[in-house]
Amino acid sequence: MNKLTTLSLVLVACIGCDQSTKYIAKYYLEGQGRYSFIGDTFRLGYSENTGAFLGLGASLPEHVRTIMFSGLVAIFLLVFLVYIIKSSDISKTGIIASALIIGGGLSNLIDRLVNNGAVIDFLNLGIGSLRTGIFNVADMAIMLGALLLLVHKKDTV
Repeated sequence: MNKLTTLSLVLVACIGCDQSTKYIAKYYLEGQGRYSFIGDTFRLGYSENTGAFLGLGASLPEHVRTIMFSGLVAIFLLVFLVYIIKSSDISKTGIIASALIIGGGLSNLIDRLVNNGAVIDFLNLGIGSLRTGIFNVADMAIMLGALLLLVHKKDTV
């Protein structure tokens, strides 16, 4: 499979899975409170995040959030995508990892564009008071892609 095919398949799968789960979360979870599973280790609950990771920047003025979380993110994702496409020495793992990061970022960007600057989050993990922030499938793709890049980079050094 060539680079563009791999990149395209991962992007479509990532954006498709994330947008589908967000649609389901909005339909079934919005206004319904929180659902708890496996002894409260896994929670489902609808949330709209106007900030970045863990709500960082949510209190900034709307125009600043729009510039930072839509404009700058869109530019970064476009530059990253062009770099991956033009790069001649990137491995299959590097392509997949980069596509996960780009796909997650694009899907969260789509959210911001269609949800008045907010990203839909609905997942939470933890034990007792030790919990993650509320996140979504795109966030998992971004984290997996970053982890793959780190591990892959370490293996090649």
